[in-house]
Amino acid sequence: MVTSMSDGIEPSTKARESEVIDPRIEALVTELIGRVADKWTMILLEVFEEHGEQRFTQIARLVPDISQKMLTQTLRRMERDGMITRHVHAVVPPRVDYALTPLGSSLSEAFCGVWVWAAANLDRVERAREDFDAR
Repeated sequence: MVTSMSDGIEPSTKARESEVIDPRIEALVTELIGRVADKWTMILLEVFEEHGEQRFTQIARLVPDISQKMLTQTLRRMERDGMITRHVHAVVPPRVDYALTPLGSSLSEAFCGVWVWAAANLDRVERAREDFDAR
């Protein structure tokens, strides 16, 4: 779980302006991410979309549930896939900045559809879960 959208990291959507996010929708989207795609990649895409270029420690603070090892692995995969750039500054101690690329931004935009779907279907999913649990 991200510190997260309920703590100020609201998913970026061009269609949605500054409306408050229902925490139940946030929970549903988080669950869907875990089932449909790599959870950490999608969460990091949102962090970069919302906060721009970040240092490793800043990312770790924004996503407190991710381990250092998983954060490192996810950032490396994202860099390899062209979703983010990694810029190493020649200073002591070393400073590394990560930023979203246009490719990563386009994936983030495409992912916004899950938020729209979750908002439109929240009641139906909750009702189905209640019906299932009652059996």
